[in-house]
Amino acid sequence: MSLQEVRVPWEPLKAFTQQVFQQAGVPPRDAETEAEVLIWANLRGVDSHGVLRIPWYIELIDAGQMNPRPHIQVVKETPATLLIDADYALGPVVTTFAMQRVMEKARATGIGWGLIRNTTHQGAMGYYALMAAQADMAGLAIVCSPPNMAPYGAKAAGVHNSPIAIAVPANRHRPLILDMATSVVAGGKLRLAIDKGVAIPEGWALDKEGNPTTDPHQAVTLLPFGGPKGSGLALMFECLTSIMVGNPLLEPTLWGQETVRRHRQNSVVAAIAIETFTDVAGYKDHIDKVIDGLKALPKADGVKEILVPGEVEDQVYQDRIQHGIPLPEGTVRNLRRVAERFHLPLPPGL
Repeated sequence: MSLQEVRVPWEPLKAFTQQVFQQAGVPPRDAETEAEVLIWANLRGVDSHGVLRIPWYIELIDAGQMNPRPHIQVVKETPATLLIDADYALGPVVTTFAMQRVMEKARATGIGWGLIRNTTHQGAMGYYALMAAQADMAGLAIVCSPPNMAPYGAKAAGVHNSPIAIAVPANRHRPLILDMATSVVAGGKLRLAIDKGVAIPEGWALDKEGNPTTDPHQAVTLLPFGGPKGSGLALMFECLTSIMVGNPLLEPTLWGQETVRRHRQNSVVAAIAIETFTDVAGYKDHIDKVIDGLKALPKADGVKEILVPGEVEDQVYQDRIQHGIPLPEGTVRNLRRVAERFHLPLPPGL
């Protein structure tokens, strides 16, 4: 049986989130960035990457694995590229910085390509790709971590379920945003199932023995979408991120070289200046026409509307802005514990 949900107004929840991270030692501006990215995910229905992550992030800060006051450095730089060492910064803090820098480079050279090493969980990657789309650019974001997904044919983790996000601007329509993991579902969906008190569908994950499971408490290894396609993409993303920055994350685990496992990620963010290749207004008009054409196609049986990437989330956003963010009982219980620890008042509804 699933647990009950409560609706929480998004603005007080965002303020509460910022206060939590400030109490944990994060500077106010960085805490605001962290809160912005988490609440953005909740508002769009991506609850697996929203405020349910707060207790885990606090655990990582407590353990010294997430650095609330990092020394973020640009290690290498060319007119179109840069390599950033995050010093285990909160992921949204360094990733928004990186995307802003590659957007600057795209304005000057046509493209900006940034690699980030040694960051921590970055939240919903679509946030960063959308930053570029909102500036009339195409945006790309990819992330890799240590293995948590079984490659096709294996029953143990060997790759990461590396997400990728791509966003492009439209004119009449909202930007197209594809934000997907290379697993059947994002790992945060397992946490969300635990908070909701529900089972997970078959085909999502394996237990520690490599057997299929529907118990989110027993699920330890994700499964790739599309079999070899999902795990193949995941492998190649490791090649474009971790190995590219000399900080491999799959290899140490595969060869038993990592005796102490810590949370860390490597990432790519990129921005492409559309005006370098074509007229921006014309590009956005073509995106509108493609969307209109897709939505006008004959619908399969039982389908009410043909949706494009990001459209479901846009619809959820409109509802939650007005009516608040639904949080399952497990998430509410965990946030109450956090509030008690830091002696913070709870937002209405919690």
